[in-house]
Amino acid sequence: MWIPTEHEKYGVVIASFRGTVSYGLSLEIGDTVQILEKCDGWYRGFALKNPNVKGIFPSSYVHLKNACVKNKGQFEMVIPTEDSVITEMTSTLRDWGTMWKQLYVRNEGDLFHRLWHIMNEILDLRRQVLVGHLTHDRMKDVKRHITARLDWGNEQLGLDLVPRKEYAMVDPEDISITELYRLMEHRHRKKDTPVQASSHHLFVQMKSLMCSNLGEELEVIFSLFDSKENRPISERFFLRLNRNGLPKAPDKPERHCSLFVDLGSSELRRDIYITVHIIRIGRMGAGEKKNACSVQYRRPFGCAVLSIADLLTGETKDDLILKVYMCNTESEWYQIHENIIKKLNARYNLTGSNAGLAVSLQLLHGDIEQIRREYSSVFSHGVSITRKLGFSNIIMPGEMRNDLYITMERGEFEKGGKSVARNVEVTMFIVENSGQILKDFISFGSGEPPASEYHSFVLYHNNSPRWSELLKLPIPVDKFRGAHIRFEFRHCSTKEKGEKKLFGFSFVPLMQEDGRTLPDGTHELIVHKCEENTNLQDTTRYLKLPFSKGILLGNNHQAIKATKESFWITSFLCSTKLTQNGDMLDLLKWRTHPDKITGCLSKIKEIDGSEIVKFLQDTLDTLFGILDENSQKYGSKVFDSLVHIINLLQDSKFHHFKPVMDTYIESHFAGALAYRDLIKVLKWYVDRITEAERQEHIQEVLKAQEYIFKYIVQSRRLFSLATGGQNEEEFRCCIQELLMSVRFFLSQESKGSGALSQSQAVFLSSFPAVYSELLKLFDIREVANLVQDTLGSLPTIVHVDDSLQAVKLQCIGKTVESQLYTNPDSRYILLPVVLHHLHMHLQEQKDLIMCARILSNVFCLIKKNSSEKSVLEEIDVIVASLLDILLRTILEITSRPQPSGSAMRLQFQDVTGEFVACLLSLLRQMTDRHYQQLLDSFNTKEELRDFLLQIFTVFRILIRPEMFPKDWTVMRLVANNVIITTVLYLSDALRKNFLNENFDYKIWDSYFYLAVIFINQLCLQLEMFTPSKKKKVLEKYGDMRVTMGCEIFSMWQNLGEHKLHFIPALIGPFLEVTLIPQPDLRNVMIPIFHDMMDWEQRRSGNFKQVEAKLIDKLDSLMSEGKGDETYRELFNSILLKKIERETWRESGVSLIATVTRLMERLLDYRDCMKMGEVDGKKIGCTVSLLNFYKTELNKEEMYIRYIHKLYDLHLKAQNFTEAAYTLLLYDELLEWSDRPLREFLTYPMQTEWQRKEHLHLAIIQNFDRGKCWENGIILCRKIAEQYESYYDYRNLSKMRMMEASLYDKIMDQQRLEPEFFRVGFYGKKFPFFLRNKEFVCRGHDYERLEAFQQRMLNEFPHAIAMQHANQPDETIFQAEAQYLQIYAVTPIPESQEVLQREGVPDNIKSFYKVNHIWKFRYDRPFHKGTKDKENEFKSLWVERTSLYLVQSLPGISRWFEVEKREVVEMSPLENAIEVLENKNQQLKTLISQCQTRQMQNINPLTMCLNGVIDAAVNGGVSRYQEAFFVKEYILSHPEDGEKIARLRELMLEQAQILEFGLAVHEKFVPQDMRPLHKKLVDQFFVMKSSLGIQEFSACIQASPVHFPNGSPRVCRNSAPASMSPDGTRVIPRRSPLSYPAVNRYSSSSLSSQASAEVSNITGQSESSDEVFNMQPSPSTSSLSSTHSASPNVTSSAPSSARASPLLSDKHKHSRENSCLSPRERPCSAIYPTPVEPSQRLLFNHIGEGALPRSDPNLSAPEKAVNPTPSSWSLDSGKEAKNMSDSGKILSPPVPPRPTQTASPARHTTSVSPSPAGRSPLKGSVQSFTPSPVEYHSPGLISNSPVLSGSYSSGISSLSRCSTSETSGFENQVNEQSAPGAGPAPSYSGSEEPGRKESKTPPPYSVYERTLRRPVPLPHSLSIPVTAEPPALPPKPLAARPGHLENGTRRTEPGPRPRPLPRKVSQL
Repeated sequence: MWIPTEHEKYGVVIASFRGTVSYGLSLEIGDTVQILEKCDGWYRGFALKNPNVKGIFPSSYVHLKNACVKNKGQFEMVIPTEDSVITEMTSTLRDWGTMWKQLYVRNEGDLFHRLWHIMNEILDLRRQVLVGHLTHDRMKDVKRHITARLDWGNEQLGLDLVPRKEYAMVDPEDISITELYRLMEHRHRKKDTPVQASSHHLFVQMKSLMCSNLGEELEVIFSLFDSKENRPISERFFLRLNRNGLPKAPDKPERHCSLFVDLGSSELRRDIYITVHIIRIGRMGAGEKKNACSVQYRRPFGCAVLSIADLLTGETKDDLILKVYMCNTESEWYQIHENIIKKLNARYNLTGSNAGLAVSLQLLHGDIEQIRREYSSVFSHGVSITRKLGFSNIIMPGEMRNDLYITMERGEFEKGGKSVARNVEVTMFIVENSGQILKDFISFGSGEPPASEYHSFVLYHNNSPRWSELLKLPIPVDKFRGAHIRFEFRHCSTKEKGEKKLFGFSFVPLMQEDGRTLPDGTHELIVHKCEENTNLQDTTRYLKLPFSKGILLGNNHQAIKATKESFWITSFLCSTKLTQNGDMLDLLKWRTHPDKITGCLSKIKEIDGSEIVKFLQDTLDTLFGILDENSQKYGSKVFDSLVHIINLLQDSKFHHFKPVMDTYIESHFAGALAYRDLIKVLKWYVDRITEAERQEHIQEVLKAQEYIFKYIVQSRRLFSLATGGQNEEEFRCCIQELLMSVRFFLSQESKGSGALSQSQAVFLSSFPAVYSELLKLFDIREVANLVQDTLGSLPTIVHVDDSLQAVKLQCIGKTVESQLYTNPDSRYILLPVVLHHLHMHLQEQKDLIMCARILSNVFCLIKKNSSEKSVLEEIDVIVASLLDILLRTILEITSRPQPSGSAMRLQFQDVTGEFVACLLSLLRQMTDRHYQQLLDSFNTKEELRDFLLQIFTVFRILIRPEMFPKDWTVMRLVANNVIITTVLYLSDALRKNFLNENFDYKIWDSYFYLAVIFINQLCLQLEMFTPSKKKKVLEKYGDMRVTMGCEIFSMWQNLGEHKLHFIPALIGPFLEVTLIPQPDLRNVMIPIFHDMMDWEQRRSGNFKQVEAKLIDKLDSLMSEGKGDETYRELFNSILLKKIERETWRESGVSLIATVTRLMERLLDYRDCMKMGEVDGKKIGCTVSLLNFYKTELNKEEMYIRYIHKLYDLHLKAQNFTEAAYTLLLYDELLEWSDRPLREFLTYPMQTEWQRKEHLHLAIIQNFDRGKCWENGIILCRKIAEQYESYYDYRNLSKMRMMEASLYDKIMDQQRLEPEFFRVGFYGKKFPFFLRNKEFVCRGHDYERLEAFQQRMLNEFPHAIAMQHANQPDETIFQAEAQYLQIYAVTPIPESQEVLQREGVPDNIKSFYKVNHIWKFRYDRPFHKGTKDKENEFKSLWVERTSLYLVQSLPGISRWFEVEKREVVEMSPLENAIEVLENKNQQLKTLISQCQTRQMQNINPLTMCLNGVIDAAVNGGVSRYQEAFFVKEYILSHPEDGEKIARLRELMLEQAQILEFGLAVHEKFVPQDMRPLHKKLVDQFFVMKSSLGIQEFSACIQASPVHFPNGSPRVCRNSAPASMSPDGTRVIPRRSPLSYPAVNRYSSSSLSSQASAEVSNITGQSESSDEVFNMQPSPSTSSLSSTHSASPNVTSSAPSSARASPLLSDKHKHSRENSCLSPRERPCSAIYPTPVEPSQRLLFNHIGEGALPRSDPNLSAPEKAVNPTPSSWSLDSGKEAKNMSDSGKILSPPVPPRPTQTASPARHTTSVSPSPAGRSPLKGSVQSFTPSPVEYHSPGLISNSPVLSGSYSSGISSLSRCSTSETSGFENQVNEQSAPGAGPAPSYSGSEEPGRKESKTPPPYSVYERTLRRPVPLPHSLSIPVTAEPPALPPKPLAARPGHLENGTRRTEPGPRPRPLPRKVSQL
């Protein structure tokens, strides 16, 4: 039976449990669980990480932990009772764990590894805490380490700052907000601004001396030297090196490592140096023989220096090499370091080029204890401590030192009868009175143990040696008296014996007879002569002698011999026990000389402070002893001395001695009667303040009042103890009188000089320290009243001295911080006076920092939810006094400009934050009663209104992100909680006082604005928090956004008809609120929009304003990342439900639908923009949105913004042509006028003309870069006209030159013709603008099908590639997936005029083949009926699909949507006709190229001939004969008679072409290919006989090429025509279907493999040999990577440039599907594009005029009607005359070609509405840019000619925004068309009929998509009519020819769009 658990409530899972049992709960190790019930070894409960899932688990899998339960029962909450630091560690590590893995994913390796180490450290520390064996101090230390690491990790991961008190997390509910602010601020400061250490230490480690000429032991002496004062500032660090230059004791680090301690900040400067002196130990001369002398001397070796400033930057210098300089002149050794510092080192030699001293240096900061903790390893291994000379900056009491520093300066010695100077060595001893030498008290330096004697170094032959060696003598005090130092002088011989001879000595006593020590300073000692054998052990013999020349004359008149010899030393005592000051000794011994007391007391101010503090207790005992002796006589003097000593302790150097004085007062002070004298003298001074002229001494007294009162109080207590409390009343009266005097002096105002106010300031600054002393004797209320009276007596006049005001406030501050204020009883007494002064200062906005601190302290004492009566009363007082002024202060300081200095700015932020914390504290303490009293206190509604406006404004300021640092989430949540509580109280006042007739718009607007920005705060967006953090916030505060949202809704409902004031102003803010992803908030707020629509409808009959505002705001908000798909659905459903019963339902539904559609597009746009690279999706999405703004919303400004966004995308993707078309959209909106335009986007303020000019130039540049030069030319003409009209000839000239350069580029540069691909996007997972739509895309340069397909799959990584080309069914459309269907399509140019015109170079034609294309085609072969295995061509049909786009390519996008599709089926016969036509055309082209010598290599022609002839022999065309010429077929298909005749014609034509080709081939074939040629001729005759052909009527001869203009153009342009024998007939083909497709299909495709369905011819180039490989390829995969088509589909190549007779192996593809890829032939200047169909036919077939046989608009029967005369001829004498002289054979001329007439059949079209003709209105402009890259690809000859240039493109369904009618233009077109010219192209109304051959670029209209019709050409690309039509280029395309029926133009199917209002003047 399951029993609810009583104690087992909380546990940690110690083993993972899979939960495989029934109702089992799956648990992982480490999970925490809450237990609800238990039963037989099982628990039932839930994991805290997922409390919604409950289940059972074994009790043995859980380790129970102690926990307390809150809210027992169903909603109980379990809180573990473990240490809060442990709890925090656990939760923090869990949060970090997730984020740590993300660091790895984001490749932030450095932080990943550092965090890993920190986490391991925390886990280790956690274990130590959990074990519980730590001492209290160690536990504190561990917790300090833990919290430091937690804070570091939180900061690195961008998590919140945690407020802590004594290492434990603080609950903000348990402390006041001001205290919380201080904790946060303290931790923030700690993090941001590390405290500058006042103490610094230098760590030195000696490594080695690198020098080539060592061999002797060395001594190295380090010290710090002040070059400014020319003195050492530290003791010495002394170490010994062995003969190899390494430390002698490497195992003892303290012997070669030292820490120079206690360097002050003032000593870290550039002129402090580390000096290193090196002494060698060995022979006198470095070069002496080894056996010359056995005695070792200390001799100078070298010196090195380093500035400490070099360490300030890097802190650590490892393996630093110091240059060592050797001293050449030993007499300068004492100052060698100074000379090196002064850069006078030229006189010294370096020890070697690579020699030096290797040391490691590190600068450490902080006090020595901190250093010991942080660098424990250094101290544990051992390090010697090197002190500063003398005391450190701060003298610590209890510090015991007795160090005498002796510097041996120099000596002056006589020669002593020698011819050369002496080698003097000084030996030093410390000797007791008894003559005993003191052992081990001479220290050479830290790092070497003290020695008993010292030997100086020896200077060679020097009678005036200078040593400057510093020694420390740490002699104990008890040994000091009676001891002396003896110096012995010896001459060191350099002879063989090397003996040292004593020749003199000096001595100096350490203490004088009067008890004073040897004075500091330099002493000149007498050198007493003596002999070598003199016994100096008997000290009595010489101690009576004078020792110093300074005292020689005074007290000893003995004649001293040889007083010329002197020895100088400098002494310096650093002792805490001995003094050198006689006055000090006199004072301490006052009883022996009572007559000197007055003098001693007077001199006490002259004694050095360090001497007084050394003997502080003795001095104080002396003073109070004198006072007891005779208070009348010495009272005032003792008082002054006491004041001097007290003030001495205020000095920072001695302030550590204050505790010494406190201890003295508590434990040693015995003056029970002193209080009377002290009070009397103090009162006397206070009474004299107002009269005294000089206030300095009085100010000294007032400064010392704290300790004076301490002495008074302690003295009184001692007296009371001794007497049982006598004279208590008298004492009280004395104190009262003293304070009355104080009050009187404080109340005086300073007149004239500020001396009095200074005294007042001094008193006030030290007065609060007296409170605690008074409390020892008086009741707390008495003291509070005394203090209140004293502070109340201060002058309240504001204009008194500012410095006094500040001090007054500091006094108030100290009062609030004092123990007196902490007590509630005294606090209530003091509060009014505190608030009074605060109010006064805040009103004047003075001393705000101090005011903030005082206020914070006031509120720190008032805990949250304290409901004691006294607290509530205090709040009453504070609210009445300070609330208003506090609000005003915050408004004032936040509206000021922030100071520029960083320190000042920090202070400014602090003060703002503290005031804010105070305000929040006050508001949090206020109850209903307080709010009611506050609101009732306003007398008028105006006052209440001002207050509410003020508090709302302040709240808005508090919500600002910059109010608190970004990681202060805890503080922000507390602030928000207070704000929302206050707002709920105040909204009631708003409803009661400012509705109906009292309605006030400003205050309501302020309220709503506050509420909106409150909800939008970043710190309240719980969705962004981690789950644990979100859970904590919801538990503590709930979701404050929902609360505020409900309040907004409630207040909105209360407004009634006043709502109209806020429409449309509040639509944007409310919309922003609803976009927050909080379902409850959305449900509450969205209905407000319905209400707004309703009220707007009532007011104006529509809700246009609501719609406009919604749309404007949606764009900006969603682009910021707000909103989601759920919101769109919710918005739609809620509002549709709301308006169901409204009268205006229909228009409401329309609005909601519009907004919803906009959201769809905006969401798609936002998702696309998140991608890194610019891809088709981004561009397509932008186009979709741009169109929506234009066509559906009519938002011109947004439309223009998105034009520029699209433009930027194109530029980024280098789609320059598309970028130009895009910019044209904006250009169309502008006129050539002088209207001023405002600054907009990146455009400055300028006229419309200037902006349009700027746009034109940018567009031209982009057309140029995109190699769309024809369009650029048109724009050049446009802008040139403007320049001409303004007579701006300078710019006109530039423009004409630019135009000319574009013509040159057309002729000289090469362009690649892009491939086109049809892409279908099927399935619901695609973005809205792509979903279930098909597009045609313009590929990139060199991009073939497989590359394009891969690119699309990369853009849509989740898409599935469909493996067929069939139209998908409905299941695919509705699938929750993405399907891509991709295959290549062939562009069908609309106008054939330029393409068919003779003499037009291919460079020009290539543009028209692939530009301004609306129609594309795709063929799919299939078998209908039974497939004949013997001859498959009998049943091979072709399904031909034509796709019509909404806009032509290229345009503003690289892809456009398919508007309609037409599908027709071609019979096997029609298919055969088309295959033969194409193959014939291919042959003609190659023959023509060979004739005109465009082919340097004849291989392509050879292979083509071989392919056709060989295939024919093996059954090529014979298969067609078998299929279609048999009797059965002719009888069963009587309707195909004409087509069969046409097929026969083509076969005969092919034979003729082959025969002519063989003739040409024979002429050019190389010798090694002759056998092949012979074989081809033989096979050709076999082929002819199979066709039943015997001989042609005339001999076929090769003829030279002729040119229309009479001059040969061999390499630049394709040859226009070639010669042909007479009598031959060829049917010309002048439609897109007749273009040669060189490497596509031949008649050979009809042979060889009967199973093949598709023939794909792929060129191959290997070692300059081209081989045609013709294979049928029966594949049907639409996604195959190859380019193929059926034999019946070969005509789909639209131009000769489509295919290449040779391509490298990598371009060979064998297709397994019917995916048709366009042409593959590269073109180059060496080998230009093949001849055009109407221009280069090899035979002239005389016949009736007829239609082009392969017009794309004709069905097969219509194509076969009438043959047309061909312009392709072998017989044109006129054109060949320039070639006749070279021996070429001429042929007879050819009759001219008749004009063509249009046949009605030509205009057959599908059922869908046909587009109307486009007239040239203002349209999109194309700009130009040169192609950035030219690739090399295998060409038709061995040197791989360069492929021609490229077109950059983009994606779009956007059109022009022209609102003009087109009908006028259509009429003109019809009227002006020439009678027999076929369908007349549309052109501008301003053009003349003679211009109709100039083609214009494609139409471009924004309305096309809606209207499904072509739109006229934009003005930008149309050319005004001039008298003479210009030369090429013609307009790229005049218009898309409309499909006519019965000679009339189709009517337009759709309604006209609403015209776009012109708002461009504002742009």
